[in-house]
Amino acid sequence: MDSDPQREDGHNTSPIWVSDRPESEQTAAAKPSAPTSTYAPVERASVRSLLQQPRFRRLRNRALVAIAVGVVVGFLVSDWRVGATAAVVAAILETVYRARSNSTVPAWRRASVAERRTEAQLRKLERGGYRTLHARAIPGSEAQIDHLVVGPTGVYAVDSEKWDKRLPVRVQMGKKLFHGPFDMKPRITEAKWEASQASELISKSYGREISVTPSLAIYGPPVPWKIMTIRGVDVYEGGRARRWITKRERALTDAEIDRIYEIAAQVLPPRYGEG
Repeated sequence: MDSDPQREDGHNTSPIWVSDRPESEQTAAAKPSAPTSTYAPVERASVRSLLQQPRFRRLRNRALVAIAVGVVVGFLVSDWRVGATAAVVAAILETVYRARSNSTVPAWRRASVAERRTEAQLRKLERGGYRTLHARAIPGSEAQIDHLVVGPTGVYAVDSEKWDKRLPVRVQMGKKLFHGPFDMKPRITEAKWEASQASELISKSYGREISVTPSLAIYGPPVPWKIMTIRGVDVYEGGRARRWITKRERALTDAEIDRIYEIAAQVLPPRYGEG
């Protein structure tokens, strides 16, 4: 019969062909080829790529400055030794300038200009028994109290603001603060909430009610009043921060100041970590 052979289960069975090649050739053909390397080729660093790195760019620029100064000075005085000395001095001065102008602290950790100005004022209060915490976070939120002051006259939360000096600051009906056409109600609300949260956290740990007075210290545009309370927040020109705190009656003893300060440092963590 010429029909294809069938298995008992009904499926076709393909014929098996036996190769007439020697067994050694068959075995060699069956072996898989050797695996290729899985390692990526190492790219050689070029001088050009190195010079594009920030560190080498700074060194390159420093060298160019030194060479330029050395050549100019040496040409003017007709003495290469003086030019070489000038080049070394130029390199040193450039290094010092870069060290002072560039900070290793990330930009997002640096205090704003307004915060630094307020901090400078508050530093003068230390000899009067005041203690200050800067850039303190409200746990569970993105909010921050720029300066928390604890001293003889009480506890204060100061938020420093740098606004466009070209836009006027005004108040409408004694309840609405505007900077030019912009309603600053959200900023007032935030400052008040921050102080209330600080008061709640400190009071809970202290065991009695501790009031934290909120304020907004504005730098830039002129503020046409000394101190005005808007929706429970004192608003004033930034340069008045120190006087705003000290022109009040004594409310806390030295022992209370120390205790409240210690509690505040614990319940209001530093926004960017210590140091």
